[in-house]
Amino acid sequence: MNMNAMMKQLQQVQKKVMAAQQDLEVKDFMGESGGGKVKVVITGKGDLKSLKLDKSVVDPEDPELLEDLILTAFHQAKEQLATESEAIMGSVKMPGMPGMGGFR
Repeated sequence: MNMNAMMKQLQQVQKKVMAAQQDLEVKDFMGESGGGKVKVVITGKGDLKSLKLDKSVVDPEDPELLEDLILTAFHQAKEQLATESEAIMGSVKMPGMPGMGGFR
């Protein structure tokens, strides 16, 4: 493969990666804990978008429980984001380099 053809392929892959990243950034990902009493929504960029708490999980005598529930819900949302990101980026195939085979 000549260098010009390889550069064109790499540019096409770069465009696909950028489009995939933009698609991911506009999605929301939700995590829950405490039987749905704590809900966290993050953006595709990983930014916190919303946090919903049921009154029953707000106990002034046990703030650690609420902290744990929020962290659990947040981590669940981040896992969904990571899974979606891997799926999207895995669908973008890179052209093989001579002697190296293709890679993702």
